[in-house]
Amino acid sequence: MNPDARLLWPGPRWTLALLLACMGMLGPFSIDAYLPAFSGIAASVGATPVQMQQTLSSYLLGFAVMNLFHGALSDSFGRRPVVLGGAALFALASLGCAMSGSIGQLVFFRALQGVAAGSGMVVSRAVIRDMFPPSEAQRVMSQVTIYFGIAPAVAPIVGAFLFVHLGWHSIFWLLVGVGAALALASWRWLPETLHASARQPFEALHLLRGYWQLLRDPKFTALVFASGVPFNGMFLYVLSAPVFLGQHLGLAPTQFFWFFLTTITGIMGGAWFSGRLAGKIKPRHQIRHGFLIMLVTSAVNISLTWALPASPWWALPPIGVFAFGWALMVPVVTLITLDQVPERRGMASSVQACVGSLANALVAGAIAPLVMHSALAMAFTSVALMGIGIVAWVWVKPRLPQGVG
Repeated sequence: MNPDARLLWPGPRWTLALLLACMGMLGPFSIDAYLPAFSGIAASVGATPVQMQQTLSSYLLGFAVMNLFHGALSDSFGRRPVVLGGAALFALASLGCAMSGSIGQLVFFRALQGVAAGSGMVVSRAVIRDMFPPSEAQRVMSQVTIYFGIAPAVAPIVGAFLFVHLGWHSIFWLLVGVGAALALASWRWLPETLHASARQPFEALHLLRGYWQLLRDPKFTALVFASGVPFNGMFLYVLSAPVFLGQHLGLAPTQFFWFFLTTITGIMGGAWFSGRLAGKIKPRHQIRHGFLIMLVTSAVNISLTWALPASPWWALPPIGVFAFGWALMVPVVTLITLDQVPERRGMASSVQACVGSLANALVAGAIAPLVMHSALAMAFTSVALMGIGIVAWVWVKPRLPQGVG
């Protein structure tokens, strides 16, 4: 924690949480905003459904690979320059998407968007631990998750409106403005929270030793899997939204917001409750409650999918409850993960985000296309992805030091 933290942000805690949430929302906003326009983009550039899926997987791959470096760069050069550079590059990549005339160009600029979009999410986690002690950091992390949840809820509504009235290019023009506005806001208000004494030398061997130190630690790796992979149990449905919502549930693009509203309500509710529980129950109990909610909800989802005809009335609520369970436990696991290496929190956040994003990219590029045409296959795949997180947490929990988690 920065010893000068109280001097860096004299305003209310929630205002910093709001700024950090805006930094982290670029990723989900730039995914969810263009999903309702999938069919229109495909028709405009002559792309197949598989090629359109590549615009998702290329974005997520770029997001995952660069996430490995955002935090390490911020450990060496400071949090502020990495955020400003990422927001500026995102605006330029969005400009390329808006002007794309072929599927190849769109895939390329989507990958560049992904490279830039993760900087805010990765660095914001490190900023929180620069500024706050553990219990307060959990409350701020929960506040960030609540604000962060607004973007994916609004994005498909805005995207569908723009697509219907102005065409798909207008979605990416909006993202140009969002990236530029975030760069300006960060330049104006975001302080440098990394203390000078905590800066790490930017040397290749030093970085490699740092990555090796993290990746060879089985407890850190298990915590990374416990925090990052279960999200894909819900994200599978987001990635498959055009097929899941349009074909299985028979919703029009302008009705997609019901799905995102349900999901984000679950995330915001879980994050709010997580903040309320900070300091009141043991962190490991809170994590257990979150996983238990996800497990029970997944079993209900499989049963309903097996027994009933597809309908949004029963298909959407379980996904929202799953999201609640994930948001209840993930702020706690994230902070425990970062505190495993307090001298390299930026790098730890990078590795955590990279593993989660690689899982996202794998689901987007390989798993979702295989299972999206069967609602039952999606339900079983969702519980399998969540199960990876449960196994990782069950293994690591007894191996954490007393008083941790």
